[in-house]
Amino acid sequence: MYVVTGGAGFIGSNIVAALDARQPGAVLVCDRLGDGAKWLNLAKRELMDIVPPEELFAYLDRHPADIEAVIHMGAISSTAETDADRIVAANYRLSLALWRWCAQNQVRLIYASSAATYGDGAKGFDDDASPAALAALRPLNAYGWSKNLFDRRVARLLAGHEAAPPQWAGLKFFNVYGPNEYHKGAQKSVAVQIHAQIAEGRPARLFKSHRPGTADGGQMRDFIWVGDCVEIVLWLLDNPGVSGLFNCGTGQARSFADLAHAVFAALGKKSTIDYVPMPEPLRDKYQYFTEARTDRLRAAGYARPFVALEDGIARYVRDYLAAADPYR
Repeated sequence: MYVVTGGAGFIGSNIVAALDARQPGAVLVCDRLGDGAKWLNLAKRELMDIVPPEELFAYLDRHPADIEAVIHMGAISSTAETDADRIVAANYRLSLALWRWCAQNQVRLIYASSAATYGDGAKGFDDDASPAALAALRPLNAYGWSKNLFDRRVARLLAGHEAAPPQWAGLKFFNVYGPNEYHKGAQKSVAVQIHAQIAEGRPARLFKSHRPGTADGGQMRDFIWVGDCVEIVLWLLDNPGVSGLFNCGTGQARSFADLAHAVFAALGKKSTIDYVPMPEPLRDKYQYFTEARTDRLRAAGYARPFVALEDGIARYVRDYLAAADPYR
């Protein structure tokens, strides 16, 4: 079986869908569903079980020989979360406990890191997994710091030749968009937020630039279709000899204006964009540019081309956002 933590979340539920398509009924989800619509992310899946985080290790201990891999996507992923104790417990200590369990039981582990570890990008976006390179990064928020904290811990464990899972991979996700993100509130991708604005007959809203030399809407991100993230996970599962820390981005930065134009084009509408001031508290913590280096992933053998922004947005709008059922 495969264990997917955060399996009812955005990226996690897309991974669950792909694994369920490969082997129906072979996925265990670890997550909390709450009283909202998050359960709809799993409604089409055939699952072995759904367990809350506090019951996860008891379950793992009962089935160590049955588990092919743990795909650890569970985390407090909000960049606006300020309770650092809560973030450390969820994003660092749980990850470390899973690493140790997988090492002890020789189970493969794929886990979610984040491009937020790169901070303002001043030191580039090189997925160098050495202790020195990771120590030089300066994340801008507690979420990014917690992800880098775990990456650094892994690097030290490996450098000290301590026990490790037979395969391990950390994925530094960049700006992911796609189906099943609807429960994320203000943390939803800009793509789905713009689509909602257009559907209501309003202009798209983007932040003005507060940096000389960058046009309004010219702030750039490495936007990646969630299906590409899933393909990387599946490729890792199919190639158990590959381990490492890898960027999960396309390697091509695009502007938020490009993204907005792509949504309008997918809807067959003329672009109309309002540029609004960025909130003051956000201005000194805002990334104006992200772009994944993908050479390490390519050198490891991943050869599949990434979905272009316009193609991914068209697919998102056509197959999900404009459909009667937007869930994967």
